[in-house]
Amino acid sequence: METAANKPKVDSRVIALYNEYIHTTTMTRAQFIARVTRIAGGSAAAAAILPLIEPNYAQARQVAEDDNRLETGYITYDGMTGKVKAYSARPKGAGKLPAVLVIHENRGLNEHIEDVARRAALAGYFAIAPDGLSSAGGAPKDQEAARDLFSKTDAAKIAADVEAGVPFLTKHPNSTGKVGSVGFCYGGGMSLRCAVDVPGLTAAAGFYGRALSPADVAKLKVPIMMHYAGDDPGINGGINDFRAALDASKVSYSINMYPGTGHGFHNDTGAARYNADAAKLAWGRTVAFWDTFLKV
Repeated sequence: METAANKPKVDSRVIALYNEYIHTTTMTRAQFIARVTRIAGGSAAAAAILPLIEPNYAQARQVAEDDNRLETGYITYDGMTGKVKAYSARPKGAGKLPAVLVIHENRGLNEHIEDVARRAALAGYFAIAPDGLSSAGGAPKDQEAARDLFSKTDAAKIAADVEAGVPFLTKHPNSTGKVGSVGFCYGGGMSLRCAVDVPGLTAAAGFYGRALSPADVAKLKVPIMMHYAGDDPGINGGINDFRAALDASKVSYSINMYPGTGHGFHNDTGAARYNADAAKLAWGRTVAFWDTFLKV
């Protein structure tokens, strides 16, 4: 298990560079590696660093794909203009359950988000994780290709296809009709958008997602819970205004900050960014939040 003592030490400049690489389309992989090499001081040092910052889905899998406690697989539902592919997970043999929409980062559905859906299922929920890139042929396995495809795909279509998962879950025969959401990075902001835009959502949680404007906060009618990294300048600039607007509203909310962490601290596919203690605490808080509002 990762601890503060054995957590990999990676130059903060490399982590910042990686965050830039995966969140913009202006840097190619060759350019990224060249810049890592300059920071690291050579190609051998860069080669040792790359496995610590890039995704390793197998190493980070917390729940086996064939876990015999779960029923898993792929389903489709109606999106904006066609079918949306989604990964589904629920406790084996369970009846109706409260449901959770698990929303991916800016690279579409991947193995990590499927693993998060299985974690939600083990907590007693019927979880689906849609692929917002379904209309574009589905998320590529290569993260740079997925990032680029995401940026080229109509943002409104991606959002509408993800949001369509909420009414799908409210009416699903395996659902009690109570639906929560959780998302990460892009998905964290989308989870909040679902709370604003989509009737039927019961509660929304998000990790390091874009804050809502005061005008959108005024439209909130469901409880929200947000988790933010202590060092995440690209996201945290809007938190103070967000909190002030929430304080002025009547909605139940929780904003949780995790000092000593950076963007992506819950994503255990990258050892350098992942913070096991903060991730465990934030996930436990999220499940308790769902239990409070969805299992009543």
